[in-house]
Amino acid sequence: MQEASEPSARLTVSALTAQIRRQLEREFGEVIVEGELSNFVAHASGHWYFTLKDAQAQIRCACWKGTNYRIRFRPQNGLHVVCRGRVTVYAPKGEYQLAVEAMSPVGVGAQQLAFERLKAKLAAEGLFAPERKRPLPLIPRRIGIVTSPTGAAIQDILNVLRRRNDGVSVLLYPAQVEGVEAAASLAAGIRWFSERQHPNFSVDALIVGRGGGSAESLWAFNTEEVARAIADSSVPVISAVGHEIDFTIADFVADLRAPTPSAAAEMVAARRADLLALVQSQSAKLVGAMRIRLLEAREAAERLARHPTFDDARARLRDALQRCDELALAAQSAMQDRLQASDRRLERAAGRLARDPWRARWQVCQATTTGLATRLASALQARMASGRGRLAEALARLDALSPLRVLARGYALAQHPDGRLIRSTGDIQPGAPFKARLADGYLHGRAEAVTPLPETARPPGRS
Repeated sequence: MQEASEPSARLTVSALTAQIRRQLEREFGEVIVEGELSNFVAHASGHWYFTLKDAQAQIRCACWKGTNYRIRFRPQNGLHVVCRGRVTVYAPKGEYQLAVEAMSPVGVGAQQLAFERLKAKLAAEGLFAPERKRPLPLIPRRIGIVTSPTGAAIQDILNVLRRRNDGVSVLLYPAQVEGVEAAASLAAGIRWFSERQHPNFSVDALIVGRGGGSAESLWAFNTEEVARAIADSSVPVISAVGHEIDFTIADFVADLRAPTPSAAAEMVAARRADLLALVQSQSAKLVGAMRIRLLEAREAAERLARHPTFDDARARLRDALQRCDELALAAQSAMQDRLQASDRRLERAAGRLARDPWRARWQVCQATTTGLATRLASALQARMASGRGRLAEALARLDALSPLRVLARGYALAQHPDGRLIRSTGDIQPGAPFKARLADGYLHGRAEAVTPLPETARPPGRS
């Protein structure tokens, strides 16, 4: 019998648990589970922990504080419920569990299960994603309404708009809000406004809703047809269905949910004071949420800090600090020894200096230096006087050779207007302009006639 071969790589417990968690979450994703509640604990942190079981098996469950506030009943042990969530692994104990995102009593029947299935389907497609939500205009000019023309909802909306902002125009699409044809009628109204975005029919916001009623009477707003019409709308949609406690699929898909039709009208026609109050309220909620998150993060950090894994790090840190102290003391002692040795060398050097006749040598050197400086100054003055004499003689010879001296004796230089010298009669034509450079300026004129000198009268060397 052949022995089984060992795995090619060893895994830590953490690595194995992480692989199992990834496999479970990838394999199961979101599931809907029915069972009996037991071992229910509402922790002080706000999270819920409980067990869901049937006759043959059980599974641990956790419902986080950020999720369980949407559950509209208080769970109790022994209650038969339907939970929607994701299968995951709690790594510290190596246990798989269900992270519950929604819960409802089984007593609501098949209709509630259909609601949960459609909600899970649309959520998986991203129709509930926050990044899809569009903001409402701050000051809308025209509002579209899809609801029954004879119901109480339209009257409530109109009354609120007249009281808060009577300058807002209203366009009503009369739709059925209950019955077999209600879903198709509501979807048609939403598409009608979405497809007619031009000056005569364009609206800045769309209210889709009705007044309160039973779960069956509100069911049209839980249909996929209405949900997809809202998701495809080119206009921001406010879902205003029933009362505060009523939640529909339309509420999750819409850009904004209003607890009642009247509240929807107040949202789109808010006054300045209301806007300011809303901003302050949201700021307070944000601050509170951030404080809670910070407290949770602090608790998590403190739990991690107390983990045994950090004990070795703390011990090494203490050893390092102690070693630093020892090195500091050793460095201080070494510095003191060096300073003492330097002091002793300085004292010995001072003693030798006191015994050495350095003052006498310094005075001799100073006298020698003074004599040399005096001789250097005398030599420099003699050289400068000799140089000035030679420079004066050179300037005198240069001045004697200057053509300006010749001009001062009555001679002149004949030049063309551009400054070129006229050296002979052949350099200028009769009638041509010329200028004569004298000692103190120029004379300008024209050559009336050009008369060369006889050969005998010409200076030697000139042809």
